[in-house]
Amino acid sequence: MVASKKILDGKKLAKKIRGDVKNEIMEIKEKKGIVPGLSVIIVGDDPASSTYVAKKEKAAEKLGINSKIYRLPESTTESHLLSIIQRLNSEDSVDGILVQLPLPDHISKEKIISAISPEKDVDGFHTTNAGKMFQNKSTLLPCTPYGVIKLLESKNISLEGKHVVIVGASDIVGKPMAMLALNRMATITICHIATQDLAYHTRQADVLIVAVGKVNLITADMVKEGAIVVDVGINRSEDRLVGDVDFEDVGKKAELISPVPGGVGPMTIAMLMHNTLMAMKERRG
Repeated sequence: MVASKKILDGKKLAKKIRGDVKNEIMEIKEKKGIVPGLSVIIVGDDPASSTYVAKKEKAAEKLGINSKIYRLPESTTESHLLSIIQRLNSEDSVDGILVQLPLPDHISKEKIISAISPEKDVDGFHTTNAGKMFQNKSTLLPCTPYGVIKLLESKNISLEGKHVVIVGASDIVGKPMAMLALNRMATITICHIATQDLAYHTRQADVLIVAVGKVNLITADMVKEGAIVVDVGINRSEDRLVGDVDFEDVGKKAELISPVPGGVGPMTIAMLMHNTLMAMKERRG
């Protein structure tokens, strides 16, 4: 059993962030009579995507955010999806637009993300927002990497001078995670499918962040004593959710470790709510 003092408790921190967002929304509503609006589009009936969207809808409702879900059939054409996005871009009551990924194969993810107005891109995936992040300018940041940063900051962990090893090089987690860590003066190693001798690299990590989607990819022998381990992976194993890290064994060596579930997952949704509020404040002054 991993000691509770070693746990990076995303559930607890996410609750606090959501509480802060709710209080600010109530204050703005009272003073200005406006509330943030979030539109979420899901295409098809992927079970995992449907679950995520339901969680986002519930979180928005609890915080006083006006949320609208567009559930579209898998046969939806790219042009029809683009027309919905263009309409939402022009609606003043909509502050955030999120298109749930993955999309069906016949729809270009890049085209869809690029069609969302950067000021309403609460997922932080638009190239304009990615460019601002690259230049360390204020912008809407990708929710999962942003959530990881907030989780580490909650334990007063500075990344400056630390060796951060990231396993997984996706556009959604790995790449933006590397940039956010670099912006905080960390030394970065990114590992991916072509990396030779993964364990050699992971053993160098002061902070190890894993986002691949493979059960028990990281075992205790791949982690150095006293490392901080953040598990972003979500996998279903024997009717329960597990991460990419062998939690119990790695937890014995780690200084801090995030669980799955209850680690990064709740932070992703909390940062989405935070981004929606920030987008409203920026757009509407």
